[in-house]
Amino acid sequence: MNSWNLIYENMDRVAFSLFGINVYWYGIAYALALIVGLGAVKYFIKKDKYPIDDKLLESFFIYAEIGIILGARLGYILIYDQNTMYYLTHPWEIFNPFVNGKFVGISGMSYHGAVVGFILGTYICAVRNKKSILLLMDSVAVALPLGYILGRIGNFLNQELVGRETNLPIGILVNGKLLHPSQLYEAFLEGLCIFLILYFTRAKMKFQGELIGYYMLLYSIARFVVEFFREADSQMGYFSGISMGQILSIITFLISIIFLIVVRKMAIKKAQI
Repeated sequence: MNSWNLIYENMDRVAFSLFGINVYWYGIAYALALIVGLGAVKYFIKKDKYPIDDKLLESFFIYAEIGIILGARLGYILIYDQNTMYYLTHPWEIFNPFVNGKFVGISGMSYHGAVVGFILGTYICAVRNKKSILLLMDSVAVALPLGYILGRIGNFLNQELVGRETNLPIGILVNGKLLHPSQLYEAFLEGLCIFLILYFTRAKMKFQGELIGYYMLLYSIARFVVEFFREADSQMGYFSGISMGQILSIITFLISIIFLIVVRKMAIKKAQI
């Protein structure tokens, strides 16, 4: 085996400790994802001339990020966690980073839950600022995959969401088995590839909502494919050979198609008035 296969054997999930509190690489990657994402949004808003000023962007970012965090955590608890009822009856524990007085951080986030939270946060921001929700969502569509790249790299560094067993040289040794580094596959397919597609096609979009619609469509396809290399959550297993991630991807794909049809019809109707 080479050093790549043994990377988890020689890597600490903790980057450093500060006043007795461990700071994980995952947390650093997530923070960088937010910074890169916000910077990219500002860049594309200026470059593509979205009618969004800095004040509105700051408000939008706060609403969206709160929605993403709440949605991601609640989505995980409702869909994946085995202790759903405990959390529903003890809601103060949902974001409790301490166990028996020891700081362990918060683990368990759902991407699809984050999407729902993002939409709700964006809707509230749009209503309060009297802006189109489609305009706001389109303005961040190209930047989202960039933040996603860092998020999945964070999963890799945190040694979580591991892949299925493989005999390929790229495998990572985990508990005596070589596993696909599926987190990096996700960073590539769901992050970099989608970013490049949206970046080079965004100028061809003809109506509001089309860009965010295609982002969700592309993501659902990429996620469905990557799930063949990613191990299903142990508490969920497989349903007729497919994972919960693939089931949610199919649902997201169908919703994306319907969404694109609806916003296209809305744009045509508006143009005829």
